[in-house]
Amino acid sequence: MVEAGLLQCSLKESKSLKNQYGICDLSVINIYEQADAHSSVVNQMLYGDHYKIKEVRKHYLLIELQFDKSKGWIHRNQFHPIAEDNVQVLNDFSKAVYNDEPIGYVIDAINNLRTILFGARMDAMYCINHHNKDFELSPKTRSIPELALTLLNTPFMQGGRSTFGVDSSGFTQLIYKNCDIVLYRSVEQQSEQGIPLSFIEESKPGDLAFFDTKEGIIHHVGIILPNNYIIHAFGKVRIDRIDHTGIFNPETKQYTHHLRVIKSLEV
Repeated sequence: MVEAGLLQCSLKESKSLKNQYGICDLSVINIYEQADAHSSVVNQMLYGDHYKIKEVRKHYLLIELQFDKSKGWIHRNQFHPIAEDNVQVLNDFSKAVYNDEPIGYVIDAINNLRTILFGARMDAMYCINHHNKDFELSPKTRSIPELALTLLNTPFMQGGRSTFGVDSSGFTQLIYKNCDIVLYRSVEQQSEQGIPLSFIEESKPGDLAFFDTKEGIIHHVGIILPNNYIIHAFGKVRIDRIDHTGIFNPETKQYTHHLRVIKSLEV
């Protein structure tokens, strides 16, 4: 009878969690492809990112990030609830303010210091009873190329979207997010956004350059810098040359990526 009662309580809790909202109250939380301990990391959410629970398992939650509608699984013990009225406030992304330094901090409800990273949503801290009296909640004016240089030499990590590691589309999404521009999470999705340019000479710093395989599959993206340079995540966030052929590595004196298209998001 006791075991049956515990099971019934567990089922009720699972049902009550579905369609509820949560928020990332840690520096970074991994998002997995499957509800499995051995599954691959496909994304990450940063401090202040909020989400909706779509499915509940014993140890995992299927979530949908409200920023870009991407989905994946998180560990259930990393769930932090958020009130419905705060969700409405946070859904207004035009008023979002992000940390644009590699490392920062907030103070939690019991006065413990918590590390936060580049891209953390700082206006969300008041929704979870955190504070940082040194951070000014005002719009930033740094350009996309300037912000991109902040993450120079960040290591490559598949599924990464933080200063601990990024993949190519995680890097571009993170930089654009700090400029209040929504990019989707995957390279393929990002390549469908923006206005295509006919020639590389038409591009400007901050535009996105996409690269494909011999089979024509788009698999890489980077951010155009001035004077025919590009910053992208390949082994690490690095700066290389770009021309009409693709990305040229001056160290190896070889092309590493074939240019498919350059897109402008009218930044």
